[in-house]
Amino acid sequence: MKKVLIRADSSSSIGHGHIMRCLVLAKQYLNKGYDVSFATLNLKGNLNEKILKNSYDVHILKSNDNEELIKKIKELEIDLLIIDSYDIKYKSQKSIKLKTDVKILCLDDTYEKHYCDILLNHNIGANKKKYKKLVPNFCEVRCGVKYTLLRDEFYKYKDMNLKQRNKTKVFLAIGGTDHSNINIKILKVLAKFKNIKVNLVTTSANKNLDILKQYCKEKDFIKLYIDTNNIAKLMKESSFAIVSASVILNEVYFMQLPFIAIKTVSNQKNIYKYLKKKKYLVMKKFNKKRLKKLIKRCKK
Repeated sequence: MKKVLIRADSSSSIGHGHIMRCLVLAKQYLNKGYDVSFATLNLKGNLNEKILKNSYDVHILKSNDNEELIKKIKELEIDLLIIDSYDIKYKSQKSIKLKTDVKILCLDDTYEKHYCDILLNHNIGANKKKYKKLVPNFCEVRCGVKYTLLRDEFYKYKDMNLKQRNKTKVFLAIGGTDHSNINIKILKVLAKFKNIKVNLVTTSANKNLDILKQYCKEKDFIKLYIDTNNIAKLMKESSFAIVSASVILNEVYFMQLPFIAIKTVSNQKNIYKYLKKKKYLVMKKFNKKRLKKLIKRCKK
C-alpha cells in the first residue's frame, strides 16, 4: 500500500483552512487505497484532534526544521508528500526531493515558486499560465474550480430544494479564527436592516470568541454556530453570504450563493483581484459605508 504524508498546520493565528482542505484531499487518496497520515506542529488552537477523529494518524513535529521532516519521510517510507504550508518554500522542497526522492504535491494560493511534481491551486480564478516559470518542467499543474476541494456535504445540499428557505437570511463567515476581528463590525451594519437574520459561523479557535458570544447573546437576529458541520446546509438556507476572500469562497461559489467578499489578509490579494476584475461584490478592506451599499444590492 502506498503511503501519503500531509504536512500542514492549523492554529488561532494561521487559521484552519489548510487542514480543512487537506482533510478533503486526504479522503480522496484514502478512497484510492492509500495509507494517509498527517505531520503537524502542536500549535495553540490547532485541529489535530479533528484529524484524529477522522481516523488519520498525526505525527507531531517539534519544529519546521527540514531535516526532521526528511527523517519522518524516510522512517514512514512515504511515497507522496503533500505540502500545504507557506513556511516550506522552494529550497526546502528541493532538498526534501533530492534527499528522499519522494513525490511532492504542493498546494498554492499566491503564485509562489515551488519544487514539486504536482502543483494544486484550487481557488476560483486560479491561472495555470502564471506557474510557467514557477515550477519545474516535469511538474503537473492543476488549477481552478475543476480541482476545488469540497466536503461531501456540499454535493449533498447543492441541488436540494429546501422548502423553508429564508430569503432574508445572511450567511456570515470571516474565517474560523477571524484574524481581522471584524465580525462584530459587520453585525452592527447588518443590524441596521429590518427583518434580517444572520447565521454566523466561527470556530473555538477564534481569539475573540468570548466577546463575540457576549455581543450575540441578546441579539435575536443572530444565530451563532461554533465548530459546525452544517456549513453547506446553512449556505443553502441563505439568500446571500458575507465572507472573507479565502478558501470558503470556493464553497460559496460552488453553492451558487450570491456573496460579498472582504479581503482580510495579504495572501488573499490574488482572489481579491480576480473577483474585482470579474465585477463580483468585493471589498479591499472592511468599510462600514461600502458594506451597507453592497448589502442593499444583495437584498434587491
